[in-house]
Amino acid sequence: MNTIQLSDLTLDQKIGQLFVCGFHTNVPNEHITELIEKYHVGGVIYFRRNIGTARQITDLSTGLQQIAQRQGLPPLLIAIDQEGGMVSRIDQDGMSLIPGNMTLGAVNDVALTAAASAISARELRTLGINLNFAPCVDVNNNPRNPVIGVRSYSEKPEVVAIHGAAAIQAIQQEYVAATAKHFPGHGDTEVDSHYGLASVPHDKLRLEQIELLPFRSAIDAGVDVIMSAHVIFPAFEPEPIPATLSRKVLTDLLRIEMGFEGLIVTDCLEMHAIAKHFPIPQATVMAAQAGADLLLVSHTLEHQIAAIEAIKEAVQQGQLSEAQIDASVERILSLKAKHQMDAAPYTIEEWTQRLEPEPIEPVLREIAERSITLVKDEGQLPLQPDDKVLIIWPQVTRLTEVDEPTGHDVSFAQALNSYGIDATQITIDARPEPEEIQQVLAEAIHYPKVIFAAYTSSGLLPLGQAELARQLSLLTDTALIVASVRNPYDLNDLPEIKTYICSYENRKYAVEALAAVIAGVKPALGKLPVSLNEQYQVQI
Repeated sequence: MNTIQLSDLTLDQKIGQLFVCGFHTNVPNEHITELIEKYHVGGVIYFRRNIGTARQITDLSTGLQQIAQRQGLPPLLIAIDQEGGMVSRIDQDGMSLIPGNMTLGAVNDVALTAAASAISARELRTLGINLNFAPCVDVNNNPRNPVIGVRSYSEKPEVVAIHGAAAIQAIQQEYVAATAKHFPGHGDTEVDSHYGLASVPHDKLRLEQIELLPFRSAIDAGVDVIMSAHVIFPAFEPEPIPATLSRKVLTDLLRIEMGFEGLIVTDCLEMHAIAKHFPIPQATVMAAQAGADLLLVSHTLEHQIAAIEAIKEAVQQGQLSEAQIDASVERILSLKAKHQMDAAPYTIEEWTQRLEPEPIEPVLREIAERSITLVKDEGQLPLQPDDKVLIIWPQVTRLTEVDEPTGHDVSFAQALNSYGIDATQITIDARPEPEEIQQVLAEAIHYPKVIFAAYTSSGLLPLGQAELARQLSLLTDTALIVASVRNPYDLNDLPEIKTYICSYENRKYAVEALAAVIAGVKPALGKLPVSLNEQYQVQI
């Protein structure tokens, strides 16, 4: 075990340990090497841009740890947002397709949530990743939430609490640090904090009963890390600043009142909810003053260096005490020791043996099959063998941090074909323009049945998809089936339709399970984990 103690580190090295930084290649480049060697950063974060094969990720993790080791630094925190479902940075062949939270909520089997979380953590650890920024324990009670949605287990705080605790314990049993996010709760917002600053205006009693309940459960479960939300909470902080920058939220509420003793990490300080309102160096100092232990700056070398230098200057000028820095570094070193973060990743042979697929795939298929939720049907399901069906499948082309195309080829048509259904699939842009809509309609009139796969990662179905569904519903000789393959709230932006079914994600197992239900081979066992509107209420 690495035995580096607080007393072994210089002030500059201690300041570096507070930072988790990203870079843009799938090998250690000059960017991240400089941050480790010159600025002593204590952690890195992986995104899709860093991910290739399992072998490559393992080599990357090993290489980064070796750089830190050569500098006499503590082992690195190597972090990732591997939430499962639609937010999975690692989504390549050879890795398990872990379900997302709302899929797990629709199943509502805590044992399966724990099993999926353990599978994910085991795979991450084999790749040298020791910190997962998951699970998301936000209570999604706002249908128009543009950033959480299916990343939440449910709109019911007690359901989120029990599933979040199960995931946390399963992850940490695999020697990966878990993170409950986004404190004090991002579920009741209508602004994506990647792009703007949201506010949750409720009083303390309401926040205690709903938003805070899952975080209290996470703390009771021993969660290692809690991530702050870039969201304003007037009930806790009278100044118009987000929770990430508020000492009243991070220290008075989370650390003192709620008794959290683990690490507090900021959400990325380059997100527009912060960067549009506060210079990044200033925001970094404010976050540290508020009580954050880990400062996440995910993308830009210039911003990362400026943030580190700002902390140094704040200490020199007495705006931050070295005692506070020491307290944070002590917590960081304790976490690194707890999970043996200096241990080398497994060899590829060990990786293969440890991740034998036989016991994994049945669990993930069971979750998918039990998640499919039939919201309404007026006699159009199941499809019959030899039915001639057109599938309209939106393709994600606008890459964001919560909207990533799958790394696996998925064909809904092929899944239906396997049940004897004559299905043809056409792909459209997720934001179709009028010309494309007319082309689809011209094709649809030749089919007695059409399955339209609605897809959005935001709180509103794109106007082009809504218009296409409306016009499809007007075809007199065509039966329209709408399958939501991410956001179940899409029903609120669609015309009156006869059949609506939800899969909560468009990954392989979910698509195959959806096809089995539509073909009548499997029953729809999922229950709505959220209320869609007054007519269709939460069922779990």
